[in-house]
Amino acid sequence: MKVRSKFLVATTAVFSLMTVIVPTTSVSGKVASTSSTASVRFWTNARVRQAVSRDFELNSETKRFELRGKPALPGTISGSSWNGGGRVVNTTGKVLFSMGSNYYVCSASVVADSMTNRSIVLTAGHCVYDETNNQFAENWIFIPSWDTQPTTLDSSGLFCDSTEYGCWTAQSLVASNAFAEEPGFTVTATQHDYGFAVMGSGGFSNQQLDLVVNSQPIFSAFVGVDTETWAFGYPSQGKYKGDDLIYCKGLLSFDSRIGVDWSTYKLGCGMTGGSSGGPWMRDFSETGTSVGVGTIFSVTSYGYGSSKSLYGPILNSETAGMLSAAQSTSENLLYQS
Repeated sequence: MKVRSKFLVATTAVFSLMTVIVPTTSVSGKVASTSSTASVRFWTNARVRQAVSRDFELNSETKRFELRGKPALPGTISGSSWNGGGRVVNTTGKVLFSMGSNYYVCSASVVADSMTNRSIVLTAGHCVYDETNNQFAENWIFIPSWDTQPTTLDSSGLFCDSTEYGCWTAQSLVASNAFAEEPGFTVTATQHDYGFAVMGSGGFSNQQLDLVVNSQPIFSAFVGVDTETWAFGYPSQGKYKGDDLIYCKGLLSFDSRIGVDWSTYKLGCGMTGGSSGGPWMRDFSETGTSVGVGTIFSVTSYGYGSSKSLYGPILNSETAGMLSAAQSTSENLLYQS
């Protein structure tokens, strides 16, 4: 039964910044795209230039989130370029997708799975599913290691041809049915704002994504306050141009503004639009032989315009069920636990 939605109420602007049990019930949809080749060819440099972050702002009159292309943010923002190298550079990537006639950009990460015939990418739910128009994203591609070789968007050529490893296209997408049932980006939606993309062979080598770039472990349970946390992403607004892997590091807390205690995580960080879906990690190795390896426990979901903080959902048993479902589904799936 659908729970009555609770809309986020705040005195400041709020925006989203575009996470194993056996599934009990599911709702299926169409396959994410016609073919991997079609999706790669779809993303010309001209279309990539038009892609904007998928951000939401709270309308002070209606008290509901409304989609906008580019957020108006405070002048002072934080977040540093990650220059430590390691696995996180390869596993964290840029995502491009279309919803209707609009083109969007998010961040995402390759996560560990038990399959050999596919790879799984974790991002924000609003980066795979349009909760307003009730449809999955299309032409969904993942570009790993974007930081290593950002592409110059000239007037000719295909976008993927100039990247480090090439592009991988989603064969299917998995979102939470609880997220999809909401009439917009509500409090309930933020609590289920995680999604998965199932990737087949691709890139220049036509191999599985995780064989080329490796993956990060995922933790689907509550993480306590003051946990040392690293967040990564490709912000593309303000001083950020979307070409540099940016990170924030700090102690974890919780969003106290939305009236639901312990509802979503909070991390002091000034990354802007484009960082949605980027991984939040604990137990992250900054040096040594395992540099760049951490355990993902959330993704960037939203922020408040007046606050230099990011917020993310708590990965849980539903998330674990979605990951399990992603390892077997052959079509788009709204997961219901």
